[in-house]
Amino acid sequence: MKDSKKFKISRKALQSLIDLLKEQGYKTIGPKVSKNAILYDEIETLEDFPIGIGDQQEAGRYRLKKNPYPTLFGFASSPHSWKRFLFLAQEKIFTFRLPPDKTGRPTIDPPKAEPTPLAFIGVRSCDLHALAIQDRIFRQGPFPHSGYNLRAQGLFILAVNCTHPSATCFCSSMGTGPRAKNGFDLLLTEIAGPDTDPYYVIEPGSEKGKVLLAKVEKEDASKEDLNKEEQCLRKAEQNITRRLDTQGIKELLYNNLNHPRWEQTAQRCLSCANCTFVCPTCFCSTLIDVPQAANVVERWMVWDSCFTLEFTHTPSGSVRKTVLSRYRQWMTHKLASWIDQFGTSGCVGCGRCISWCPVGIDITEEAAIIRKTSPLEIPS
Repeated sequence: MKDSKKFKISRKALQSLIDLLKEQGYKTIGPKVSKNAILYDEIETLEDFPIGIGDQQEAGRYRLKKNPYPTLFGFASSPHSWKRFLFLAQEKIFTFRLPPDKTGRPTIDPPKAEPTPLAFIGVRSCDLHALAIQDRIFRQGPFPHSGYNLRAQGLFILAVNCTHPSATCFCSSMGTGPRAKNGFDLLLTEIAGPDTDPYYVIEPGSEKGKVLLAKVEKEDASKEDLNKEEQCLRKAEQNITRRLDTQGIKELLYNNLNHPRWEQTAQRCLSCANCTFVCPTCFCSTLIDVPQAANVVERWMVWDSCFTLEFTHTPSGSVRKTVLSRYRQWMTHKLASWIDQFGTSGCVGCGRCISWCPVGIDITEEAAIIRKTSPLEIPS
C-alpha cells in the first residue's frame, strides 16, 4: 500500500513519530556521529542526529563536513549498512551438550531469542533495495535464516529520499535511487534552505505507516512544498555523475575472466575485505565452534569474506590462492553470477566499496576499462 497523498510535518512532529515508535516498543536506530563518521546506532531524540553535518566521499576517502543548514539527513551513505542489525556480524546458532556421564543422548539447543522490534530511521533508496535483496536470500530463499527472519518480520522503516549523494554514488545506474519508491512504511524528504526552517514532506507507504502518521500534527503538503521537494530530488539526480554501464554486464564479465585488467587491479588490492564488510548486500559467513566446557560447545555464525584466503579452504588448500582470483570472484559475483542466482544484481550503487577501499579501487572504473578493452562483442 502506498498512499499518494503527501503531508508536511515539522521537526517537532518528526520527534513525535520517534517517540510513538518507542512507546510501541520499538528500538529506534538512526544516524549519529561517532568515531569521526556518521554511523547507525540507537537514537533517543533528534539531538542524537548529525545536525548540520554532512560527508565528503571520494575513492578511498571519507571526511565529515559542516553543512550550511541544520539538516538531519544531509549526508550520503554510512560506513555502516542496515544489514548489521538484521544479519548479525556474530550470532550463536546452537549449543551442543554431551551428557556429563556420557550416557544418554546429546542435546542441541537453539538460542532463546525474543528480539526487540526495530525501527530504522533514515533509510535511503539504495539501502531499501539492499534490504530487499537480503530478504530474498534470508527469508524467501531455499535456506531461510531463522535469526534474520525473526528480527526482520517486525521491522518498521522510516525512509528518506536522498538529497545529498556523494561523489561515489552511482545508484541511478542501478535503478535504485535516489528516489525511494517502495519498501518503506513512511517516507520523508527533508527541505532545508536559507529562507526556511527545516521541515519534511512525508507520505505513508504501508498501513502501519498510515496509522502512525495519523497520530502526529501535520498539514497537507502545498504545491510549493511539492515543488521544493521535486527541486531537491532533481538536484540530487543531477549531482550523481558516477556511472556504471550495466548493458550486458553479466556477459561482459563472464567472457573476460582472463582479461589483463584483473592482474593490474590485484597488484593494488590488499585483500582486506573492507568492500565486503561495508557492502549492504554481501552475506558471506562461516561457522566456528567455541568450546565452553568439556561437554559443551557453541556454534557461531560470523561474517566472512570471499577476500579471505581461508574462506574457500578445502583439505587440499585454498580454492582461490591469489588476490587476483579473489578480487575477480567478488566483482563477477556481485555484477554477474548474483543475477543468475537471485534474479538481480548484487550491487545497489551506494558507493561504499569505493569510499572505503584503502587504495581507492573503483568498481565502476574497473568495469568500464574491461568493457572498453574487451576483444569480445557484448550483447545488448
